[in-house]
Amino acid sequence: MSIGESLADARRQAGLTVAQVSHQTRIRESIIRDIEQGDFSACGGDFYARGHIRSIAGAVGTDPVPLISEYDADHGPPHAMRAADVFEPSRPIKIRERHSPSLAMIVVVVLLAIIGFSAYHLATRGSGKHLAAGSPTSHPSVHPTASARPSPTPSPTHSAATDVVIKVAATEECWVLLTDSNGGSQIYMGVVQAGTSMTWTEQQAVSIRLGNPGGVVLTVNGKRQATQTQLPVTLSFTPGSTSASSPADSTSSSPSG
Repeated sequence: MSIGESLADARRQAGLTVAQVSHQTRIRESIIRDIEQGDFSACGGDFYARGHIRSIAGAVGTDPVPLISEYDADHGPPHAMRAADVFEPSRPIKIRERHSPSLAMIVVVVLLAIIGFSAYHLATRGSGKHLAAGSPTSHPSVHPTASARPSPTPSPTHSAATDVVIKVAATEECWVLLTDSNGGSQIYMGVVQAGTSMTWTEQQAVSIRLGNPGGVVLTVNGKRQATQTQLPVTLSFTPGSTSASSPADSTSSSPSG
């Protein structure tokens, strides 16, 4: 009885199927069937064939020693094993080789990188030139819209016709008396210091007396008045007028500036 027949007979007596033996021994079912038919070519060599015989015999409950002796008699005694015989399979495994990028592909990638860098460099230089040629400041000028512009402050020349605006700008110290021309009530009396000015806006006729007319600049409704005299002077103005209505010089005992 051959080795394969002995193993197959022992398996059937043990009540095992090829699949069960394969599950116990971790040997593929196709190899077990080949061994039972006397074909050891799928084992990958004598070393693996002897190991499969020993494993299958142990699974089916038969003595592997006479079976291995019979195998040695048919295929020759075992010889010294090289490390390559143990760790390399009898059937070489084809491994897909990873192909490195071709030289042409590398050249194309490098050229694209150079072109991209050059384009970026030119673009940044161009934007820098535009900035240099523009305004000296980097901040854009902002023009206020019509709604955002502040309304101009009306000057005395644009005051209402019912007002009289009097401004006294003193170059020298000057005593000033401002009264209501109609009732004679006092509006202001005091000294305007040199280098200062005072402004009054009244809605009735007024009279102003200057103790030192030559030391002030008198402006009525935006028009400068002639006050180049050293004697005290009294001038009267009506709303909307730019000249005295009834000028009168006086040398009374009023204090002078």
